[in-house]
Amino acid sequence: MTDERPLKVALLGCGVVGSQVARLMTTHAADLAARVGAPVELAGIAVRRPGRLREGVLSELITTDAHGLAGRPDIDVVVEVIGGIEPARSLISTAFENGASVVTANKALLAQDGPTLYAAADKYDADLYFEAAVAGAIPLLRPLRESLAGDTVNRVLGIVNGTTNFILDRMESSGAGYSEALEEAGALGYAEADPTADVEGFDAAAKAAILAGIAFHTRVRLDDVHREGITEVTASDIASARRMGCTVKLLAICERAADGRSVTARVHPAMIPLTHPLASVREAYNAVFIEADSAGSLMFYGQGAGGVPTASAILGDLVAACRNKVSGARGPGESAYTMLPVSPMGDVVTRYHISLDVADKPGVLSQVAAVFADHGVSIDTVRQQGKDGEASLVVVTHRAPDAALTATVETLRGLDTVRGVASIMRVEGE
Repeated sequence: MTDERPLKVALLGCGVVGSQVARLMTTHAADLAARVGAPVELAGIAVRRPGRLREGVLSELITTDAHGLAGRPDIDVVVEVIGGIEPARSLISTAFENGASVVTANKALLAQDGPTLYAAADKYDADLYFEAAVAGAIPLLRPLRESLAGDTVNRVLGIVNGTTNFILDRMESSGAGYSEALEEAGALGYAEADPTADVEGFDAAAKAAILAGIAFHTRVRLDDVHREGITEVTASDIASARRMGCTVKLLAICERAADGRSVTARVHPAMIPLTHPLASVREAYNAVFIEADSAGSLMFYGQGAGGVPTASAILGDLVAACRNKVSGARGPGESAYTMLPVSPMGDVVTRYHISLDVADKPGVLSQVAAVFADHGVSIDTVRQQGKDGEASLVVVTHRAPDAALTATVETLRGLDTVRGVASIMRVEGE
């Protein structure tokens, strides 16, 4: 122990993550003090329901006055694990205005208002840390903005949502349909009662915005991220991927253009080869693959959610913020000097896997091929099956602008010989 005055921490929220933060701060108090250079004291916990039983949490620390706690002049660091936009944004602002540094896991707020939060931290000479906002326990953001600060990152490709990875993994391993796999995810606690944020890609899109902003030193907001969820993925898609030697994952993909003048950020399901490192990520685990000029290819893997893993990342940030308080230093602020524009999804160069229901008669394949040619899209492979006047046609394209691929599909829908577009999926990781 040191003779330094205790650093006081306010905890906003005491749910699944917050309760574990409180527990770890208590059980690891001596180690935290040794690592920081001063005692780290939990000074108060703001909750909405004070009467709820919280094992291991001292009742005298509980308050319903979150703004009062965040604004206390003796608070050194505020840990925000409430989530959402408000009141989290107002509480963080209050903390900064009173000179406290902030540790948060709030991906939605960072993706929407990151620059504003950075500016407030700078104005009041405070720190903003958020390692837990993207991939739970996985050390990812600090390596991106510190370890790779001298390198040029060109691509970030990742599985950043455990719920969707669990569902897709179950669909592949057991042959279950989407609804069955979602039900199992809910029963095991991986899916919320309302899984929309996960299965429709909103959670992953917020994380993609944060990753792209840090990786490319520019500002990327949630609205800049193209987003598609997994609700339309079928057992047939999984089977088609398997025949191609691929698997299906919901990917967050952030890329710097080849000429370095723009970036893109997108979230959507995609087929990736079984040989790609991300293909082996199973269950509810997360993994992020980074490609940089000098460092080459790097992969970060681990538990991307859950109370204890997320609390681990928060404690790491808390130690950093407290160390800075003791030494009078500052952590890294916003790095957005490149100010690169975010290109629309139509400019992204990718590949498509398209499954068509077509009439089983001569000339259909040539008509379909002509549509691809008219839009400047080259065909890689074609597989056709037919019986009793019905047929399926599976086309895998070479790389082309997404806008051209989308226009191709729309034209195909208008052909008399095409009875329906059964599925469309991008092919990545090759």
